[in-house]
Amino acid sequence: MGTVLSLKKVSKSYGALKVTDDIDFILKDGETLGILGPNGAGKTTLFNLISGDVRADNGSIFYCGEDITRVSPQNRCRQGIGRTYQIPHPFSGMTVFENLLVGATYGGNMSEDQADPICIDVLKKTGLIKKANLLSGSLTLLDRKRLELARALATQPKVLLLDEIAGGLTEHEAKELVDLIGDIKAEGVSMIWIEHVVHALLSVADRLLVINFGSKLADGDPDKVMNDPEVKRVYMGIEV
Repeated sequence: MGTVLSLKKVSKSYGALKVTDDIDFILKDGETLGILGPNGAGKTTLFNLISGDVRADNGSIFYCGEDITRVSPQNRCRQGIGRTYQIPHPFSGMTVFENLLVGATYGGNMSEDQADPICIDVLKKTGLIKKANLLSGSLTLLDRKRLELARALATQPKVLLLDEIAGGLTEHEAKELVDLIGDIKAEGVSMIWIEHVVHALLSVADRLLVINFGSKLADGDPDKVMNDPEVKRVYMGIEV
């Protein structure tokens, strides 16, 4: 199993505040890496660094063996790095299908003829096919989350970044999304998933990375990481 993404000594500061501090990790082809950490740990900044929305102060990011540290966000997306955002921001005046078409044509760099069948396939996979012609602004939270995921999938990503996609959902709704993420994993897409709904994350993740104050606290087998005394103290507030 080869490495699809790697970060080497990646740091980002805002003034005196160091948000990520010499972060190192790898993502293997087809692997799902779960990321845990308390609020303010630097998790979303880490995603922004990988997607290119924020530029690293130091360190390097490699994707499929290529240094992409200075590559623009749009080109990273076109090369195969897709992402969702914690708060869905659909193009509310467009239909669900049109939202996917934007993702496929601009994010995936496809022609409309190429994009149409891909978007239809993604709508079927994500359970949105019957809502394809609805305005996205009319959707429920669950369907907006589905659309956020579907729009990322329409770019045909090799690496998918999921930012708290189960947040704000009921337990039943979260299970529906987790099942969908499991299907995506089965297709061989590599994923990094930030999530506070721990049981959802543990049901899919092959490996866990825990960060705190921008630094790596633990990285490895999910059961071992969750039983690490320092992880219990920092993340769950349990003194061991």
